[in-house]
Amino acid sequence: MAKKNKKKYTPEMAGSGKPVMAAVAIRDVNDKYSSYPSDGLTPVKLAQIFKEADAGDLFRQMELFEEMEGKDTHLFSQLQTRKLAVTGLDWEVQPFSQEETDKQIAAFVEEQLKELDGFSDNMMDILDAIGKGISFQEIEWAYRDGHVVIDHIEYVHQKKFYYDSMTDELKIRTDDFPGGILLPENKFIIHKYKARSGHPSKYGVLRVVAWMYLFKNYDIKDWVSFCEVYGMPLRLGTYDATASDKDKAALYDAIIKMGTDAAGVVPSGTDIKFIESNKQSSVDIYEKLARFCDEQMSKAIVGQTLTSDSGGSYAQSKTHNDVRQDLTQADCKAVMETIRRDLIRPLVEFNFGTGTHIPYFSLNSADPDDLKETAEIVSTLSSTGLEIPKPWLYKKFNIPAPEEGEETIGRAPAAPGQSGMGMFQQLKLKADARSPDTQRILDQMETAALNHSKEFFRQMLDPVLELVDNCDSLETLQESLQSEKTLRRLYESMDVKDFNRLMEKVMYVSNMLGRMQ
Repeated sequence: MAKKNKKKYTPEMAGSGKPVMAAVAIRDVNDKYSSYPSDGLTPVKLAQIFKEADAGDLFRQMELFEEMEGKDTHLFSQLQTRKLAVTGLDWEVQPFSQEETDKQIAAFVEEQLKELDGFSDNMMDILDAIGKGISFQEIEWAYRDGHVVIDHIEYVHQKKFYYDSMTDELKIRTDDFPGGILLPENKFIIHKYKARSGHPSKYGVLRVVAWMYLFKNYDIKDWVSFCEVYGMPLRLGTYDATASDKDKAALYDAIIKMGTDAAGVVPSGTDIKFIESNKQSSVDIYEKLARFCDEQMSKAIVGQTLTSDSGGSYAQSKTHNDVRQDLTQADCKAVMETIRRDLIRPLVEFNFGTGTHIPYFSLNSADPDDLKETAEIVSTLSSTGLEIPKPWLYKKFNIPAPEEGEETIGRAPAAPGQSGMGMFQQLKLKADARSPDTQRILDQMETAALNHSKEFFRQMLDPVLELVDNCDSLETLQESLQSEKTLRRLYESMDVKDFNRLMEKVMYVSNMLGRMQ
């Protein structure tokens, strides 16, 4: 835990070139309280909250966004999905260059970040900007062993900040400065998520989904009221015309108790009927509207619906999941830039001076499928003799370059004069030595491809062979093959990926050979 710094902040502390040690906005006991703007939320009230934010006062908008995320389970789930897709990734600090000084600076920074308690939580707080458009964290600096170090990083609620109506500068309100002051340099991690163009008050995705939240809120309220009225059968009591007021009151009391206790005592001569309600169509309307609102929220937050809601084929879900990967990579890029600018840069400059090279903060957001495809492309291109820079490969696959004399694993060096040559390139040279006839080269490639494809064809035909083994006669097999459902299942179960990749390589190299003639 960070030590509580009792020294109060004054604007004179800013701009001194030294770290501001005093707390500016954290540890305010009033932060936990809210004016609960979502209570009695209406279209008119929501529009008024947005108008206040457009004028620079973010207070009620930020409180509303906090309540929306806390009240709507679907909304919470989708935002959590976006955040966890980033916070669950491995990270590292990469040196600005391979110079020894830059490596030492990167090692110092990485050690500082790893010593922080809950740095993944700090990244989660940074990503709070996805919903609200902007997020703030205050850095508590400290001196330790002759260095300026990060003692603690603490979340600051967005409702403390506002945009000056005259200058449009971002300012902060505190107990000591209720009128607001400019943010001191090198004291806050400020992350902006630009979901749309315009003023920063309109950036967050919660601004977009607020209307769906409102309509869904109306729908759920009506749905709950409907269930209260029609969830139990109507209890209708009848009494004799000669019944006294006491008998009528006893009958009414018995009917009320039957709604909760499922038991009651009624006077003799009275009757109670239970009338069931058939309102299934009304239930469907409420549910359809709620699902529609959820789907629109999913589109706005994770870019699709099929991996967050039920329905849709596997192929469609896979395609949509790739869209979400794009969002994850964009989130990672934005987080990396913010941490480097607002946290690593001041840490380096405080300790090593201005003008020092700033190391990079890197999140490994590469999709394994994309890396596999890239590796195959690189292998194919290198086999044609195309030269590929090694530094680009190390960066692409997030692999550190080997140090001088460091033990490595990998392919043995190629023979002199054969550097970078693959199977097809060597095949071409051998063929050229015998004859310049390109067709002979292609024929040899065809033979090699056929030999490689035997195993692929066997894998492809495995589902068909399994079907044959399970049929006890030719007639049964014929009936199965005439079934559209069976044919579709066979087609979907055939593994053609390896065969397709082989064909792509053969066609690519053939094309290259043709261009070389």
